[in-house]
Amino acid sequence: MPVTVELEKDLSLKQQLLDVVVIHKEPAPLPRRLPDGFEDLAAHNLVTFKSYQEALDGWALNELVGHYVNYRKQISPSMQDLLPETDFRLFAVCIRYPQGLANEIELTPISPGVYDAKHFSGRLRVIVANKLPQEEHNSLLHLFSARMDLLRYGTMHYQQQSQETSQLLMQLLKRYLAEGASMPDSLELLKQFCREADDELRKRWPAKERLAGLTAEERLEGLPAEDRLKGLPAEDRLKGLPAEDRLKGLTSEELLAALPPEIRATLAKRLRDEGLPGSGK
Repeated sequence: MPVTVELEKDLSLKQQLLDVVVIHKEPAPLPRRLPDGFEDLAAHNLVTFKSYQEALDGWALNELVGHYVNYRKQISPSMQDLLPETDFRLFAVCIRYPQGLANEIELTPISPGVYDAKHFSGRLRVIVANKLPQEEHNSLLHLFSARMDLLRYGTMHYQQQSQETSQLLMQLLKRYLAEGASMPDSLELLKQFCREADDELRKRWPAKERLAGLTAEERLEGLPAEDRLKGLPAEDRLKGLPAEDRLKGLTSEELLAALPPEIRATLAKRLRDEGLPGSGK
């Protein structure tokens, strides 16, 4: 027959990336209120995120459930001793209301912007950022909104709480910016927020921790050329420079050190032959 049968097929060959995992390490209540829809965290909370340009559809939810199955297997003691399903919650965060998905499955309203949907063995939470109330605990998700009123509210009310969460948020926002926002005004507002947040982050945390989250270009930004070159060997400082610029700013010792060994040997021989000062070096 025109069929092929494969046994024990390895499905781990293609890399799979889940957007966010929130691990609630202790059962103690959190010190501050999370955005609507995240009130009841489990030990492991798997989040898929769809921006304004992406649709939250049935395939996205199937993918989230697939991530959950894989993740549960990986962190359980064994395949015969899986952690209980109650240790896991699934969240699908989207910017705009998923009308196409609502035409296919039932989205049960829980509160403004928050819905529940069934999956094969449980329920998952759908959170629509554009429909969340303008309240301070929702300002984090409003930062990703394409509605200017919500985006402006988010930039005005979101308060950075720690170095780790702030750096994570900056990574998410910069990835969001890389997609290109739907409106130029919202794009510029987000860029301004990222710049100001980065500046505030640098002020609030020790120098060593501030540097840990910066790229090489960001670390060097604003430094004078002479400070950038301090500590570099002469040969490294000369790389990429035009011939006429390579000699500027170097001491005589650095000039000699930058010369190839065979040229230094020739110069030393000439000094000895002519009996000039320094011929013994």
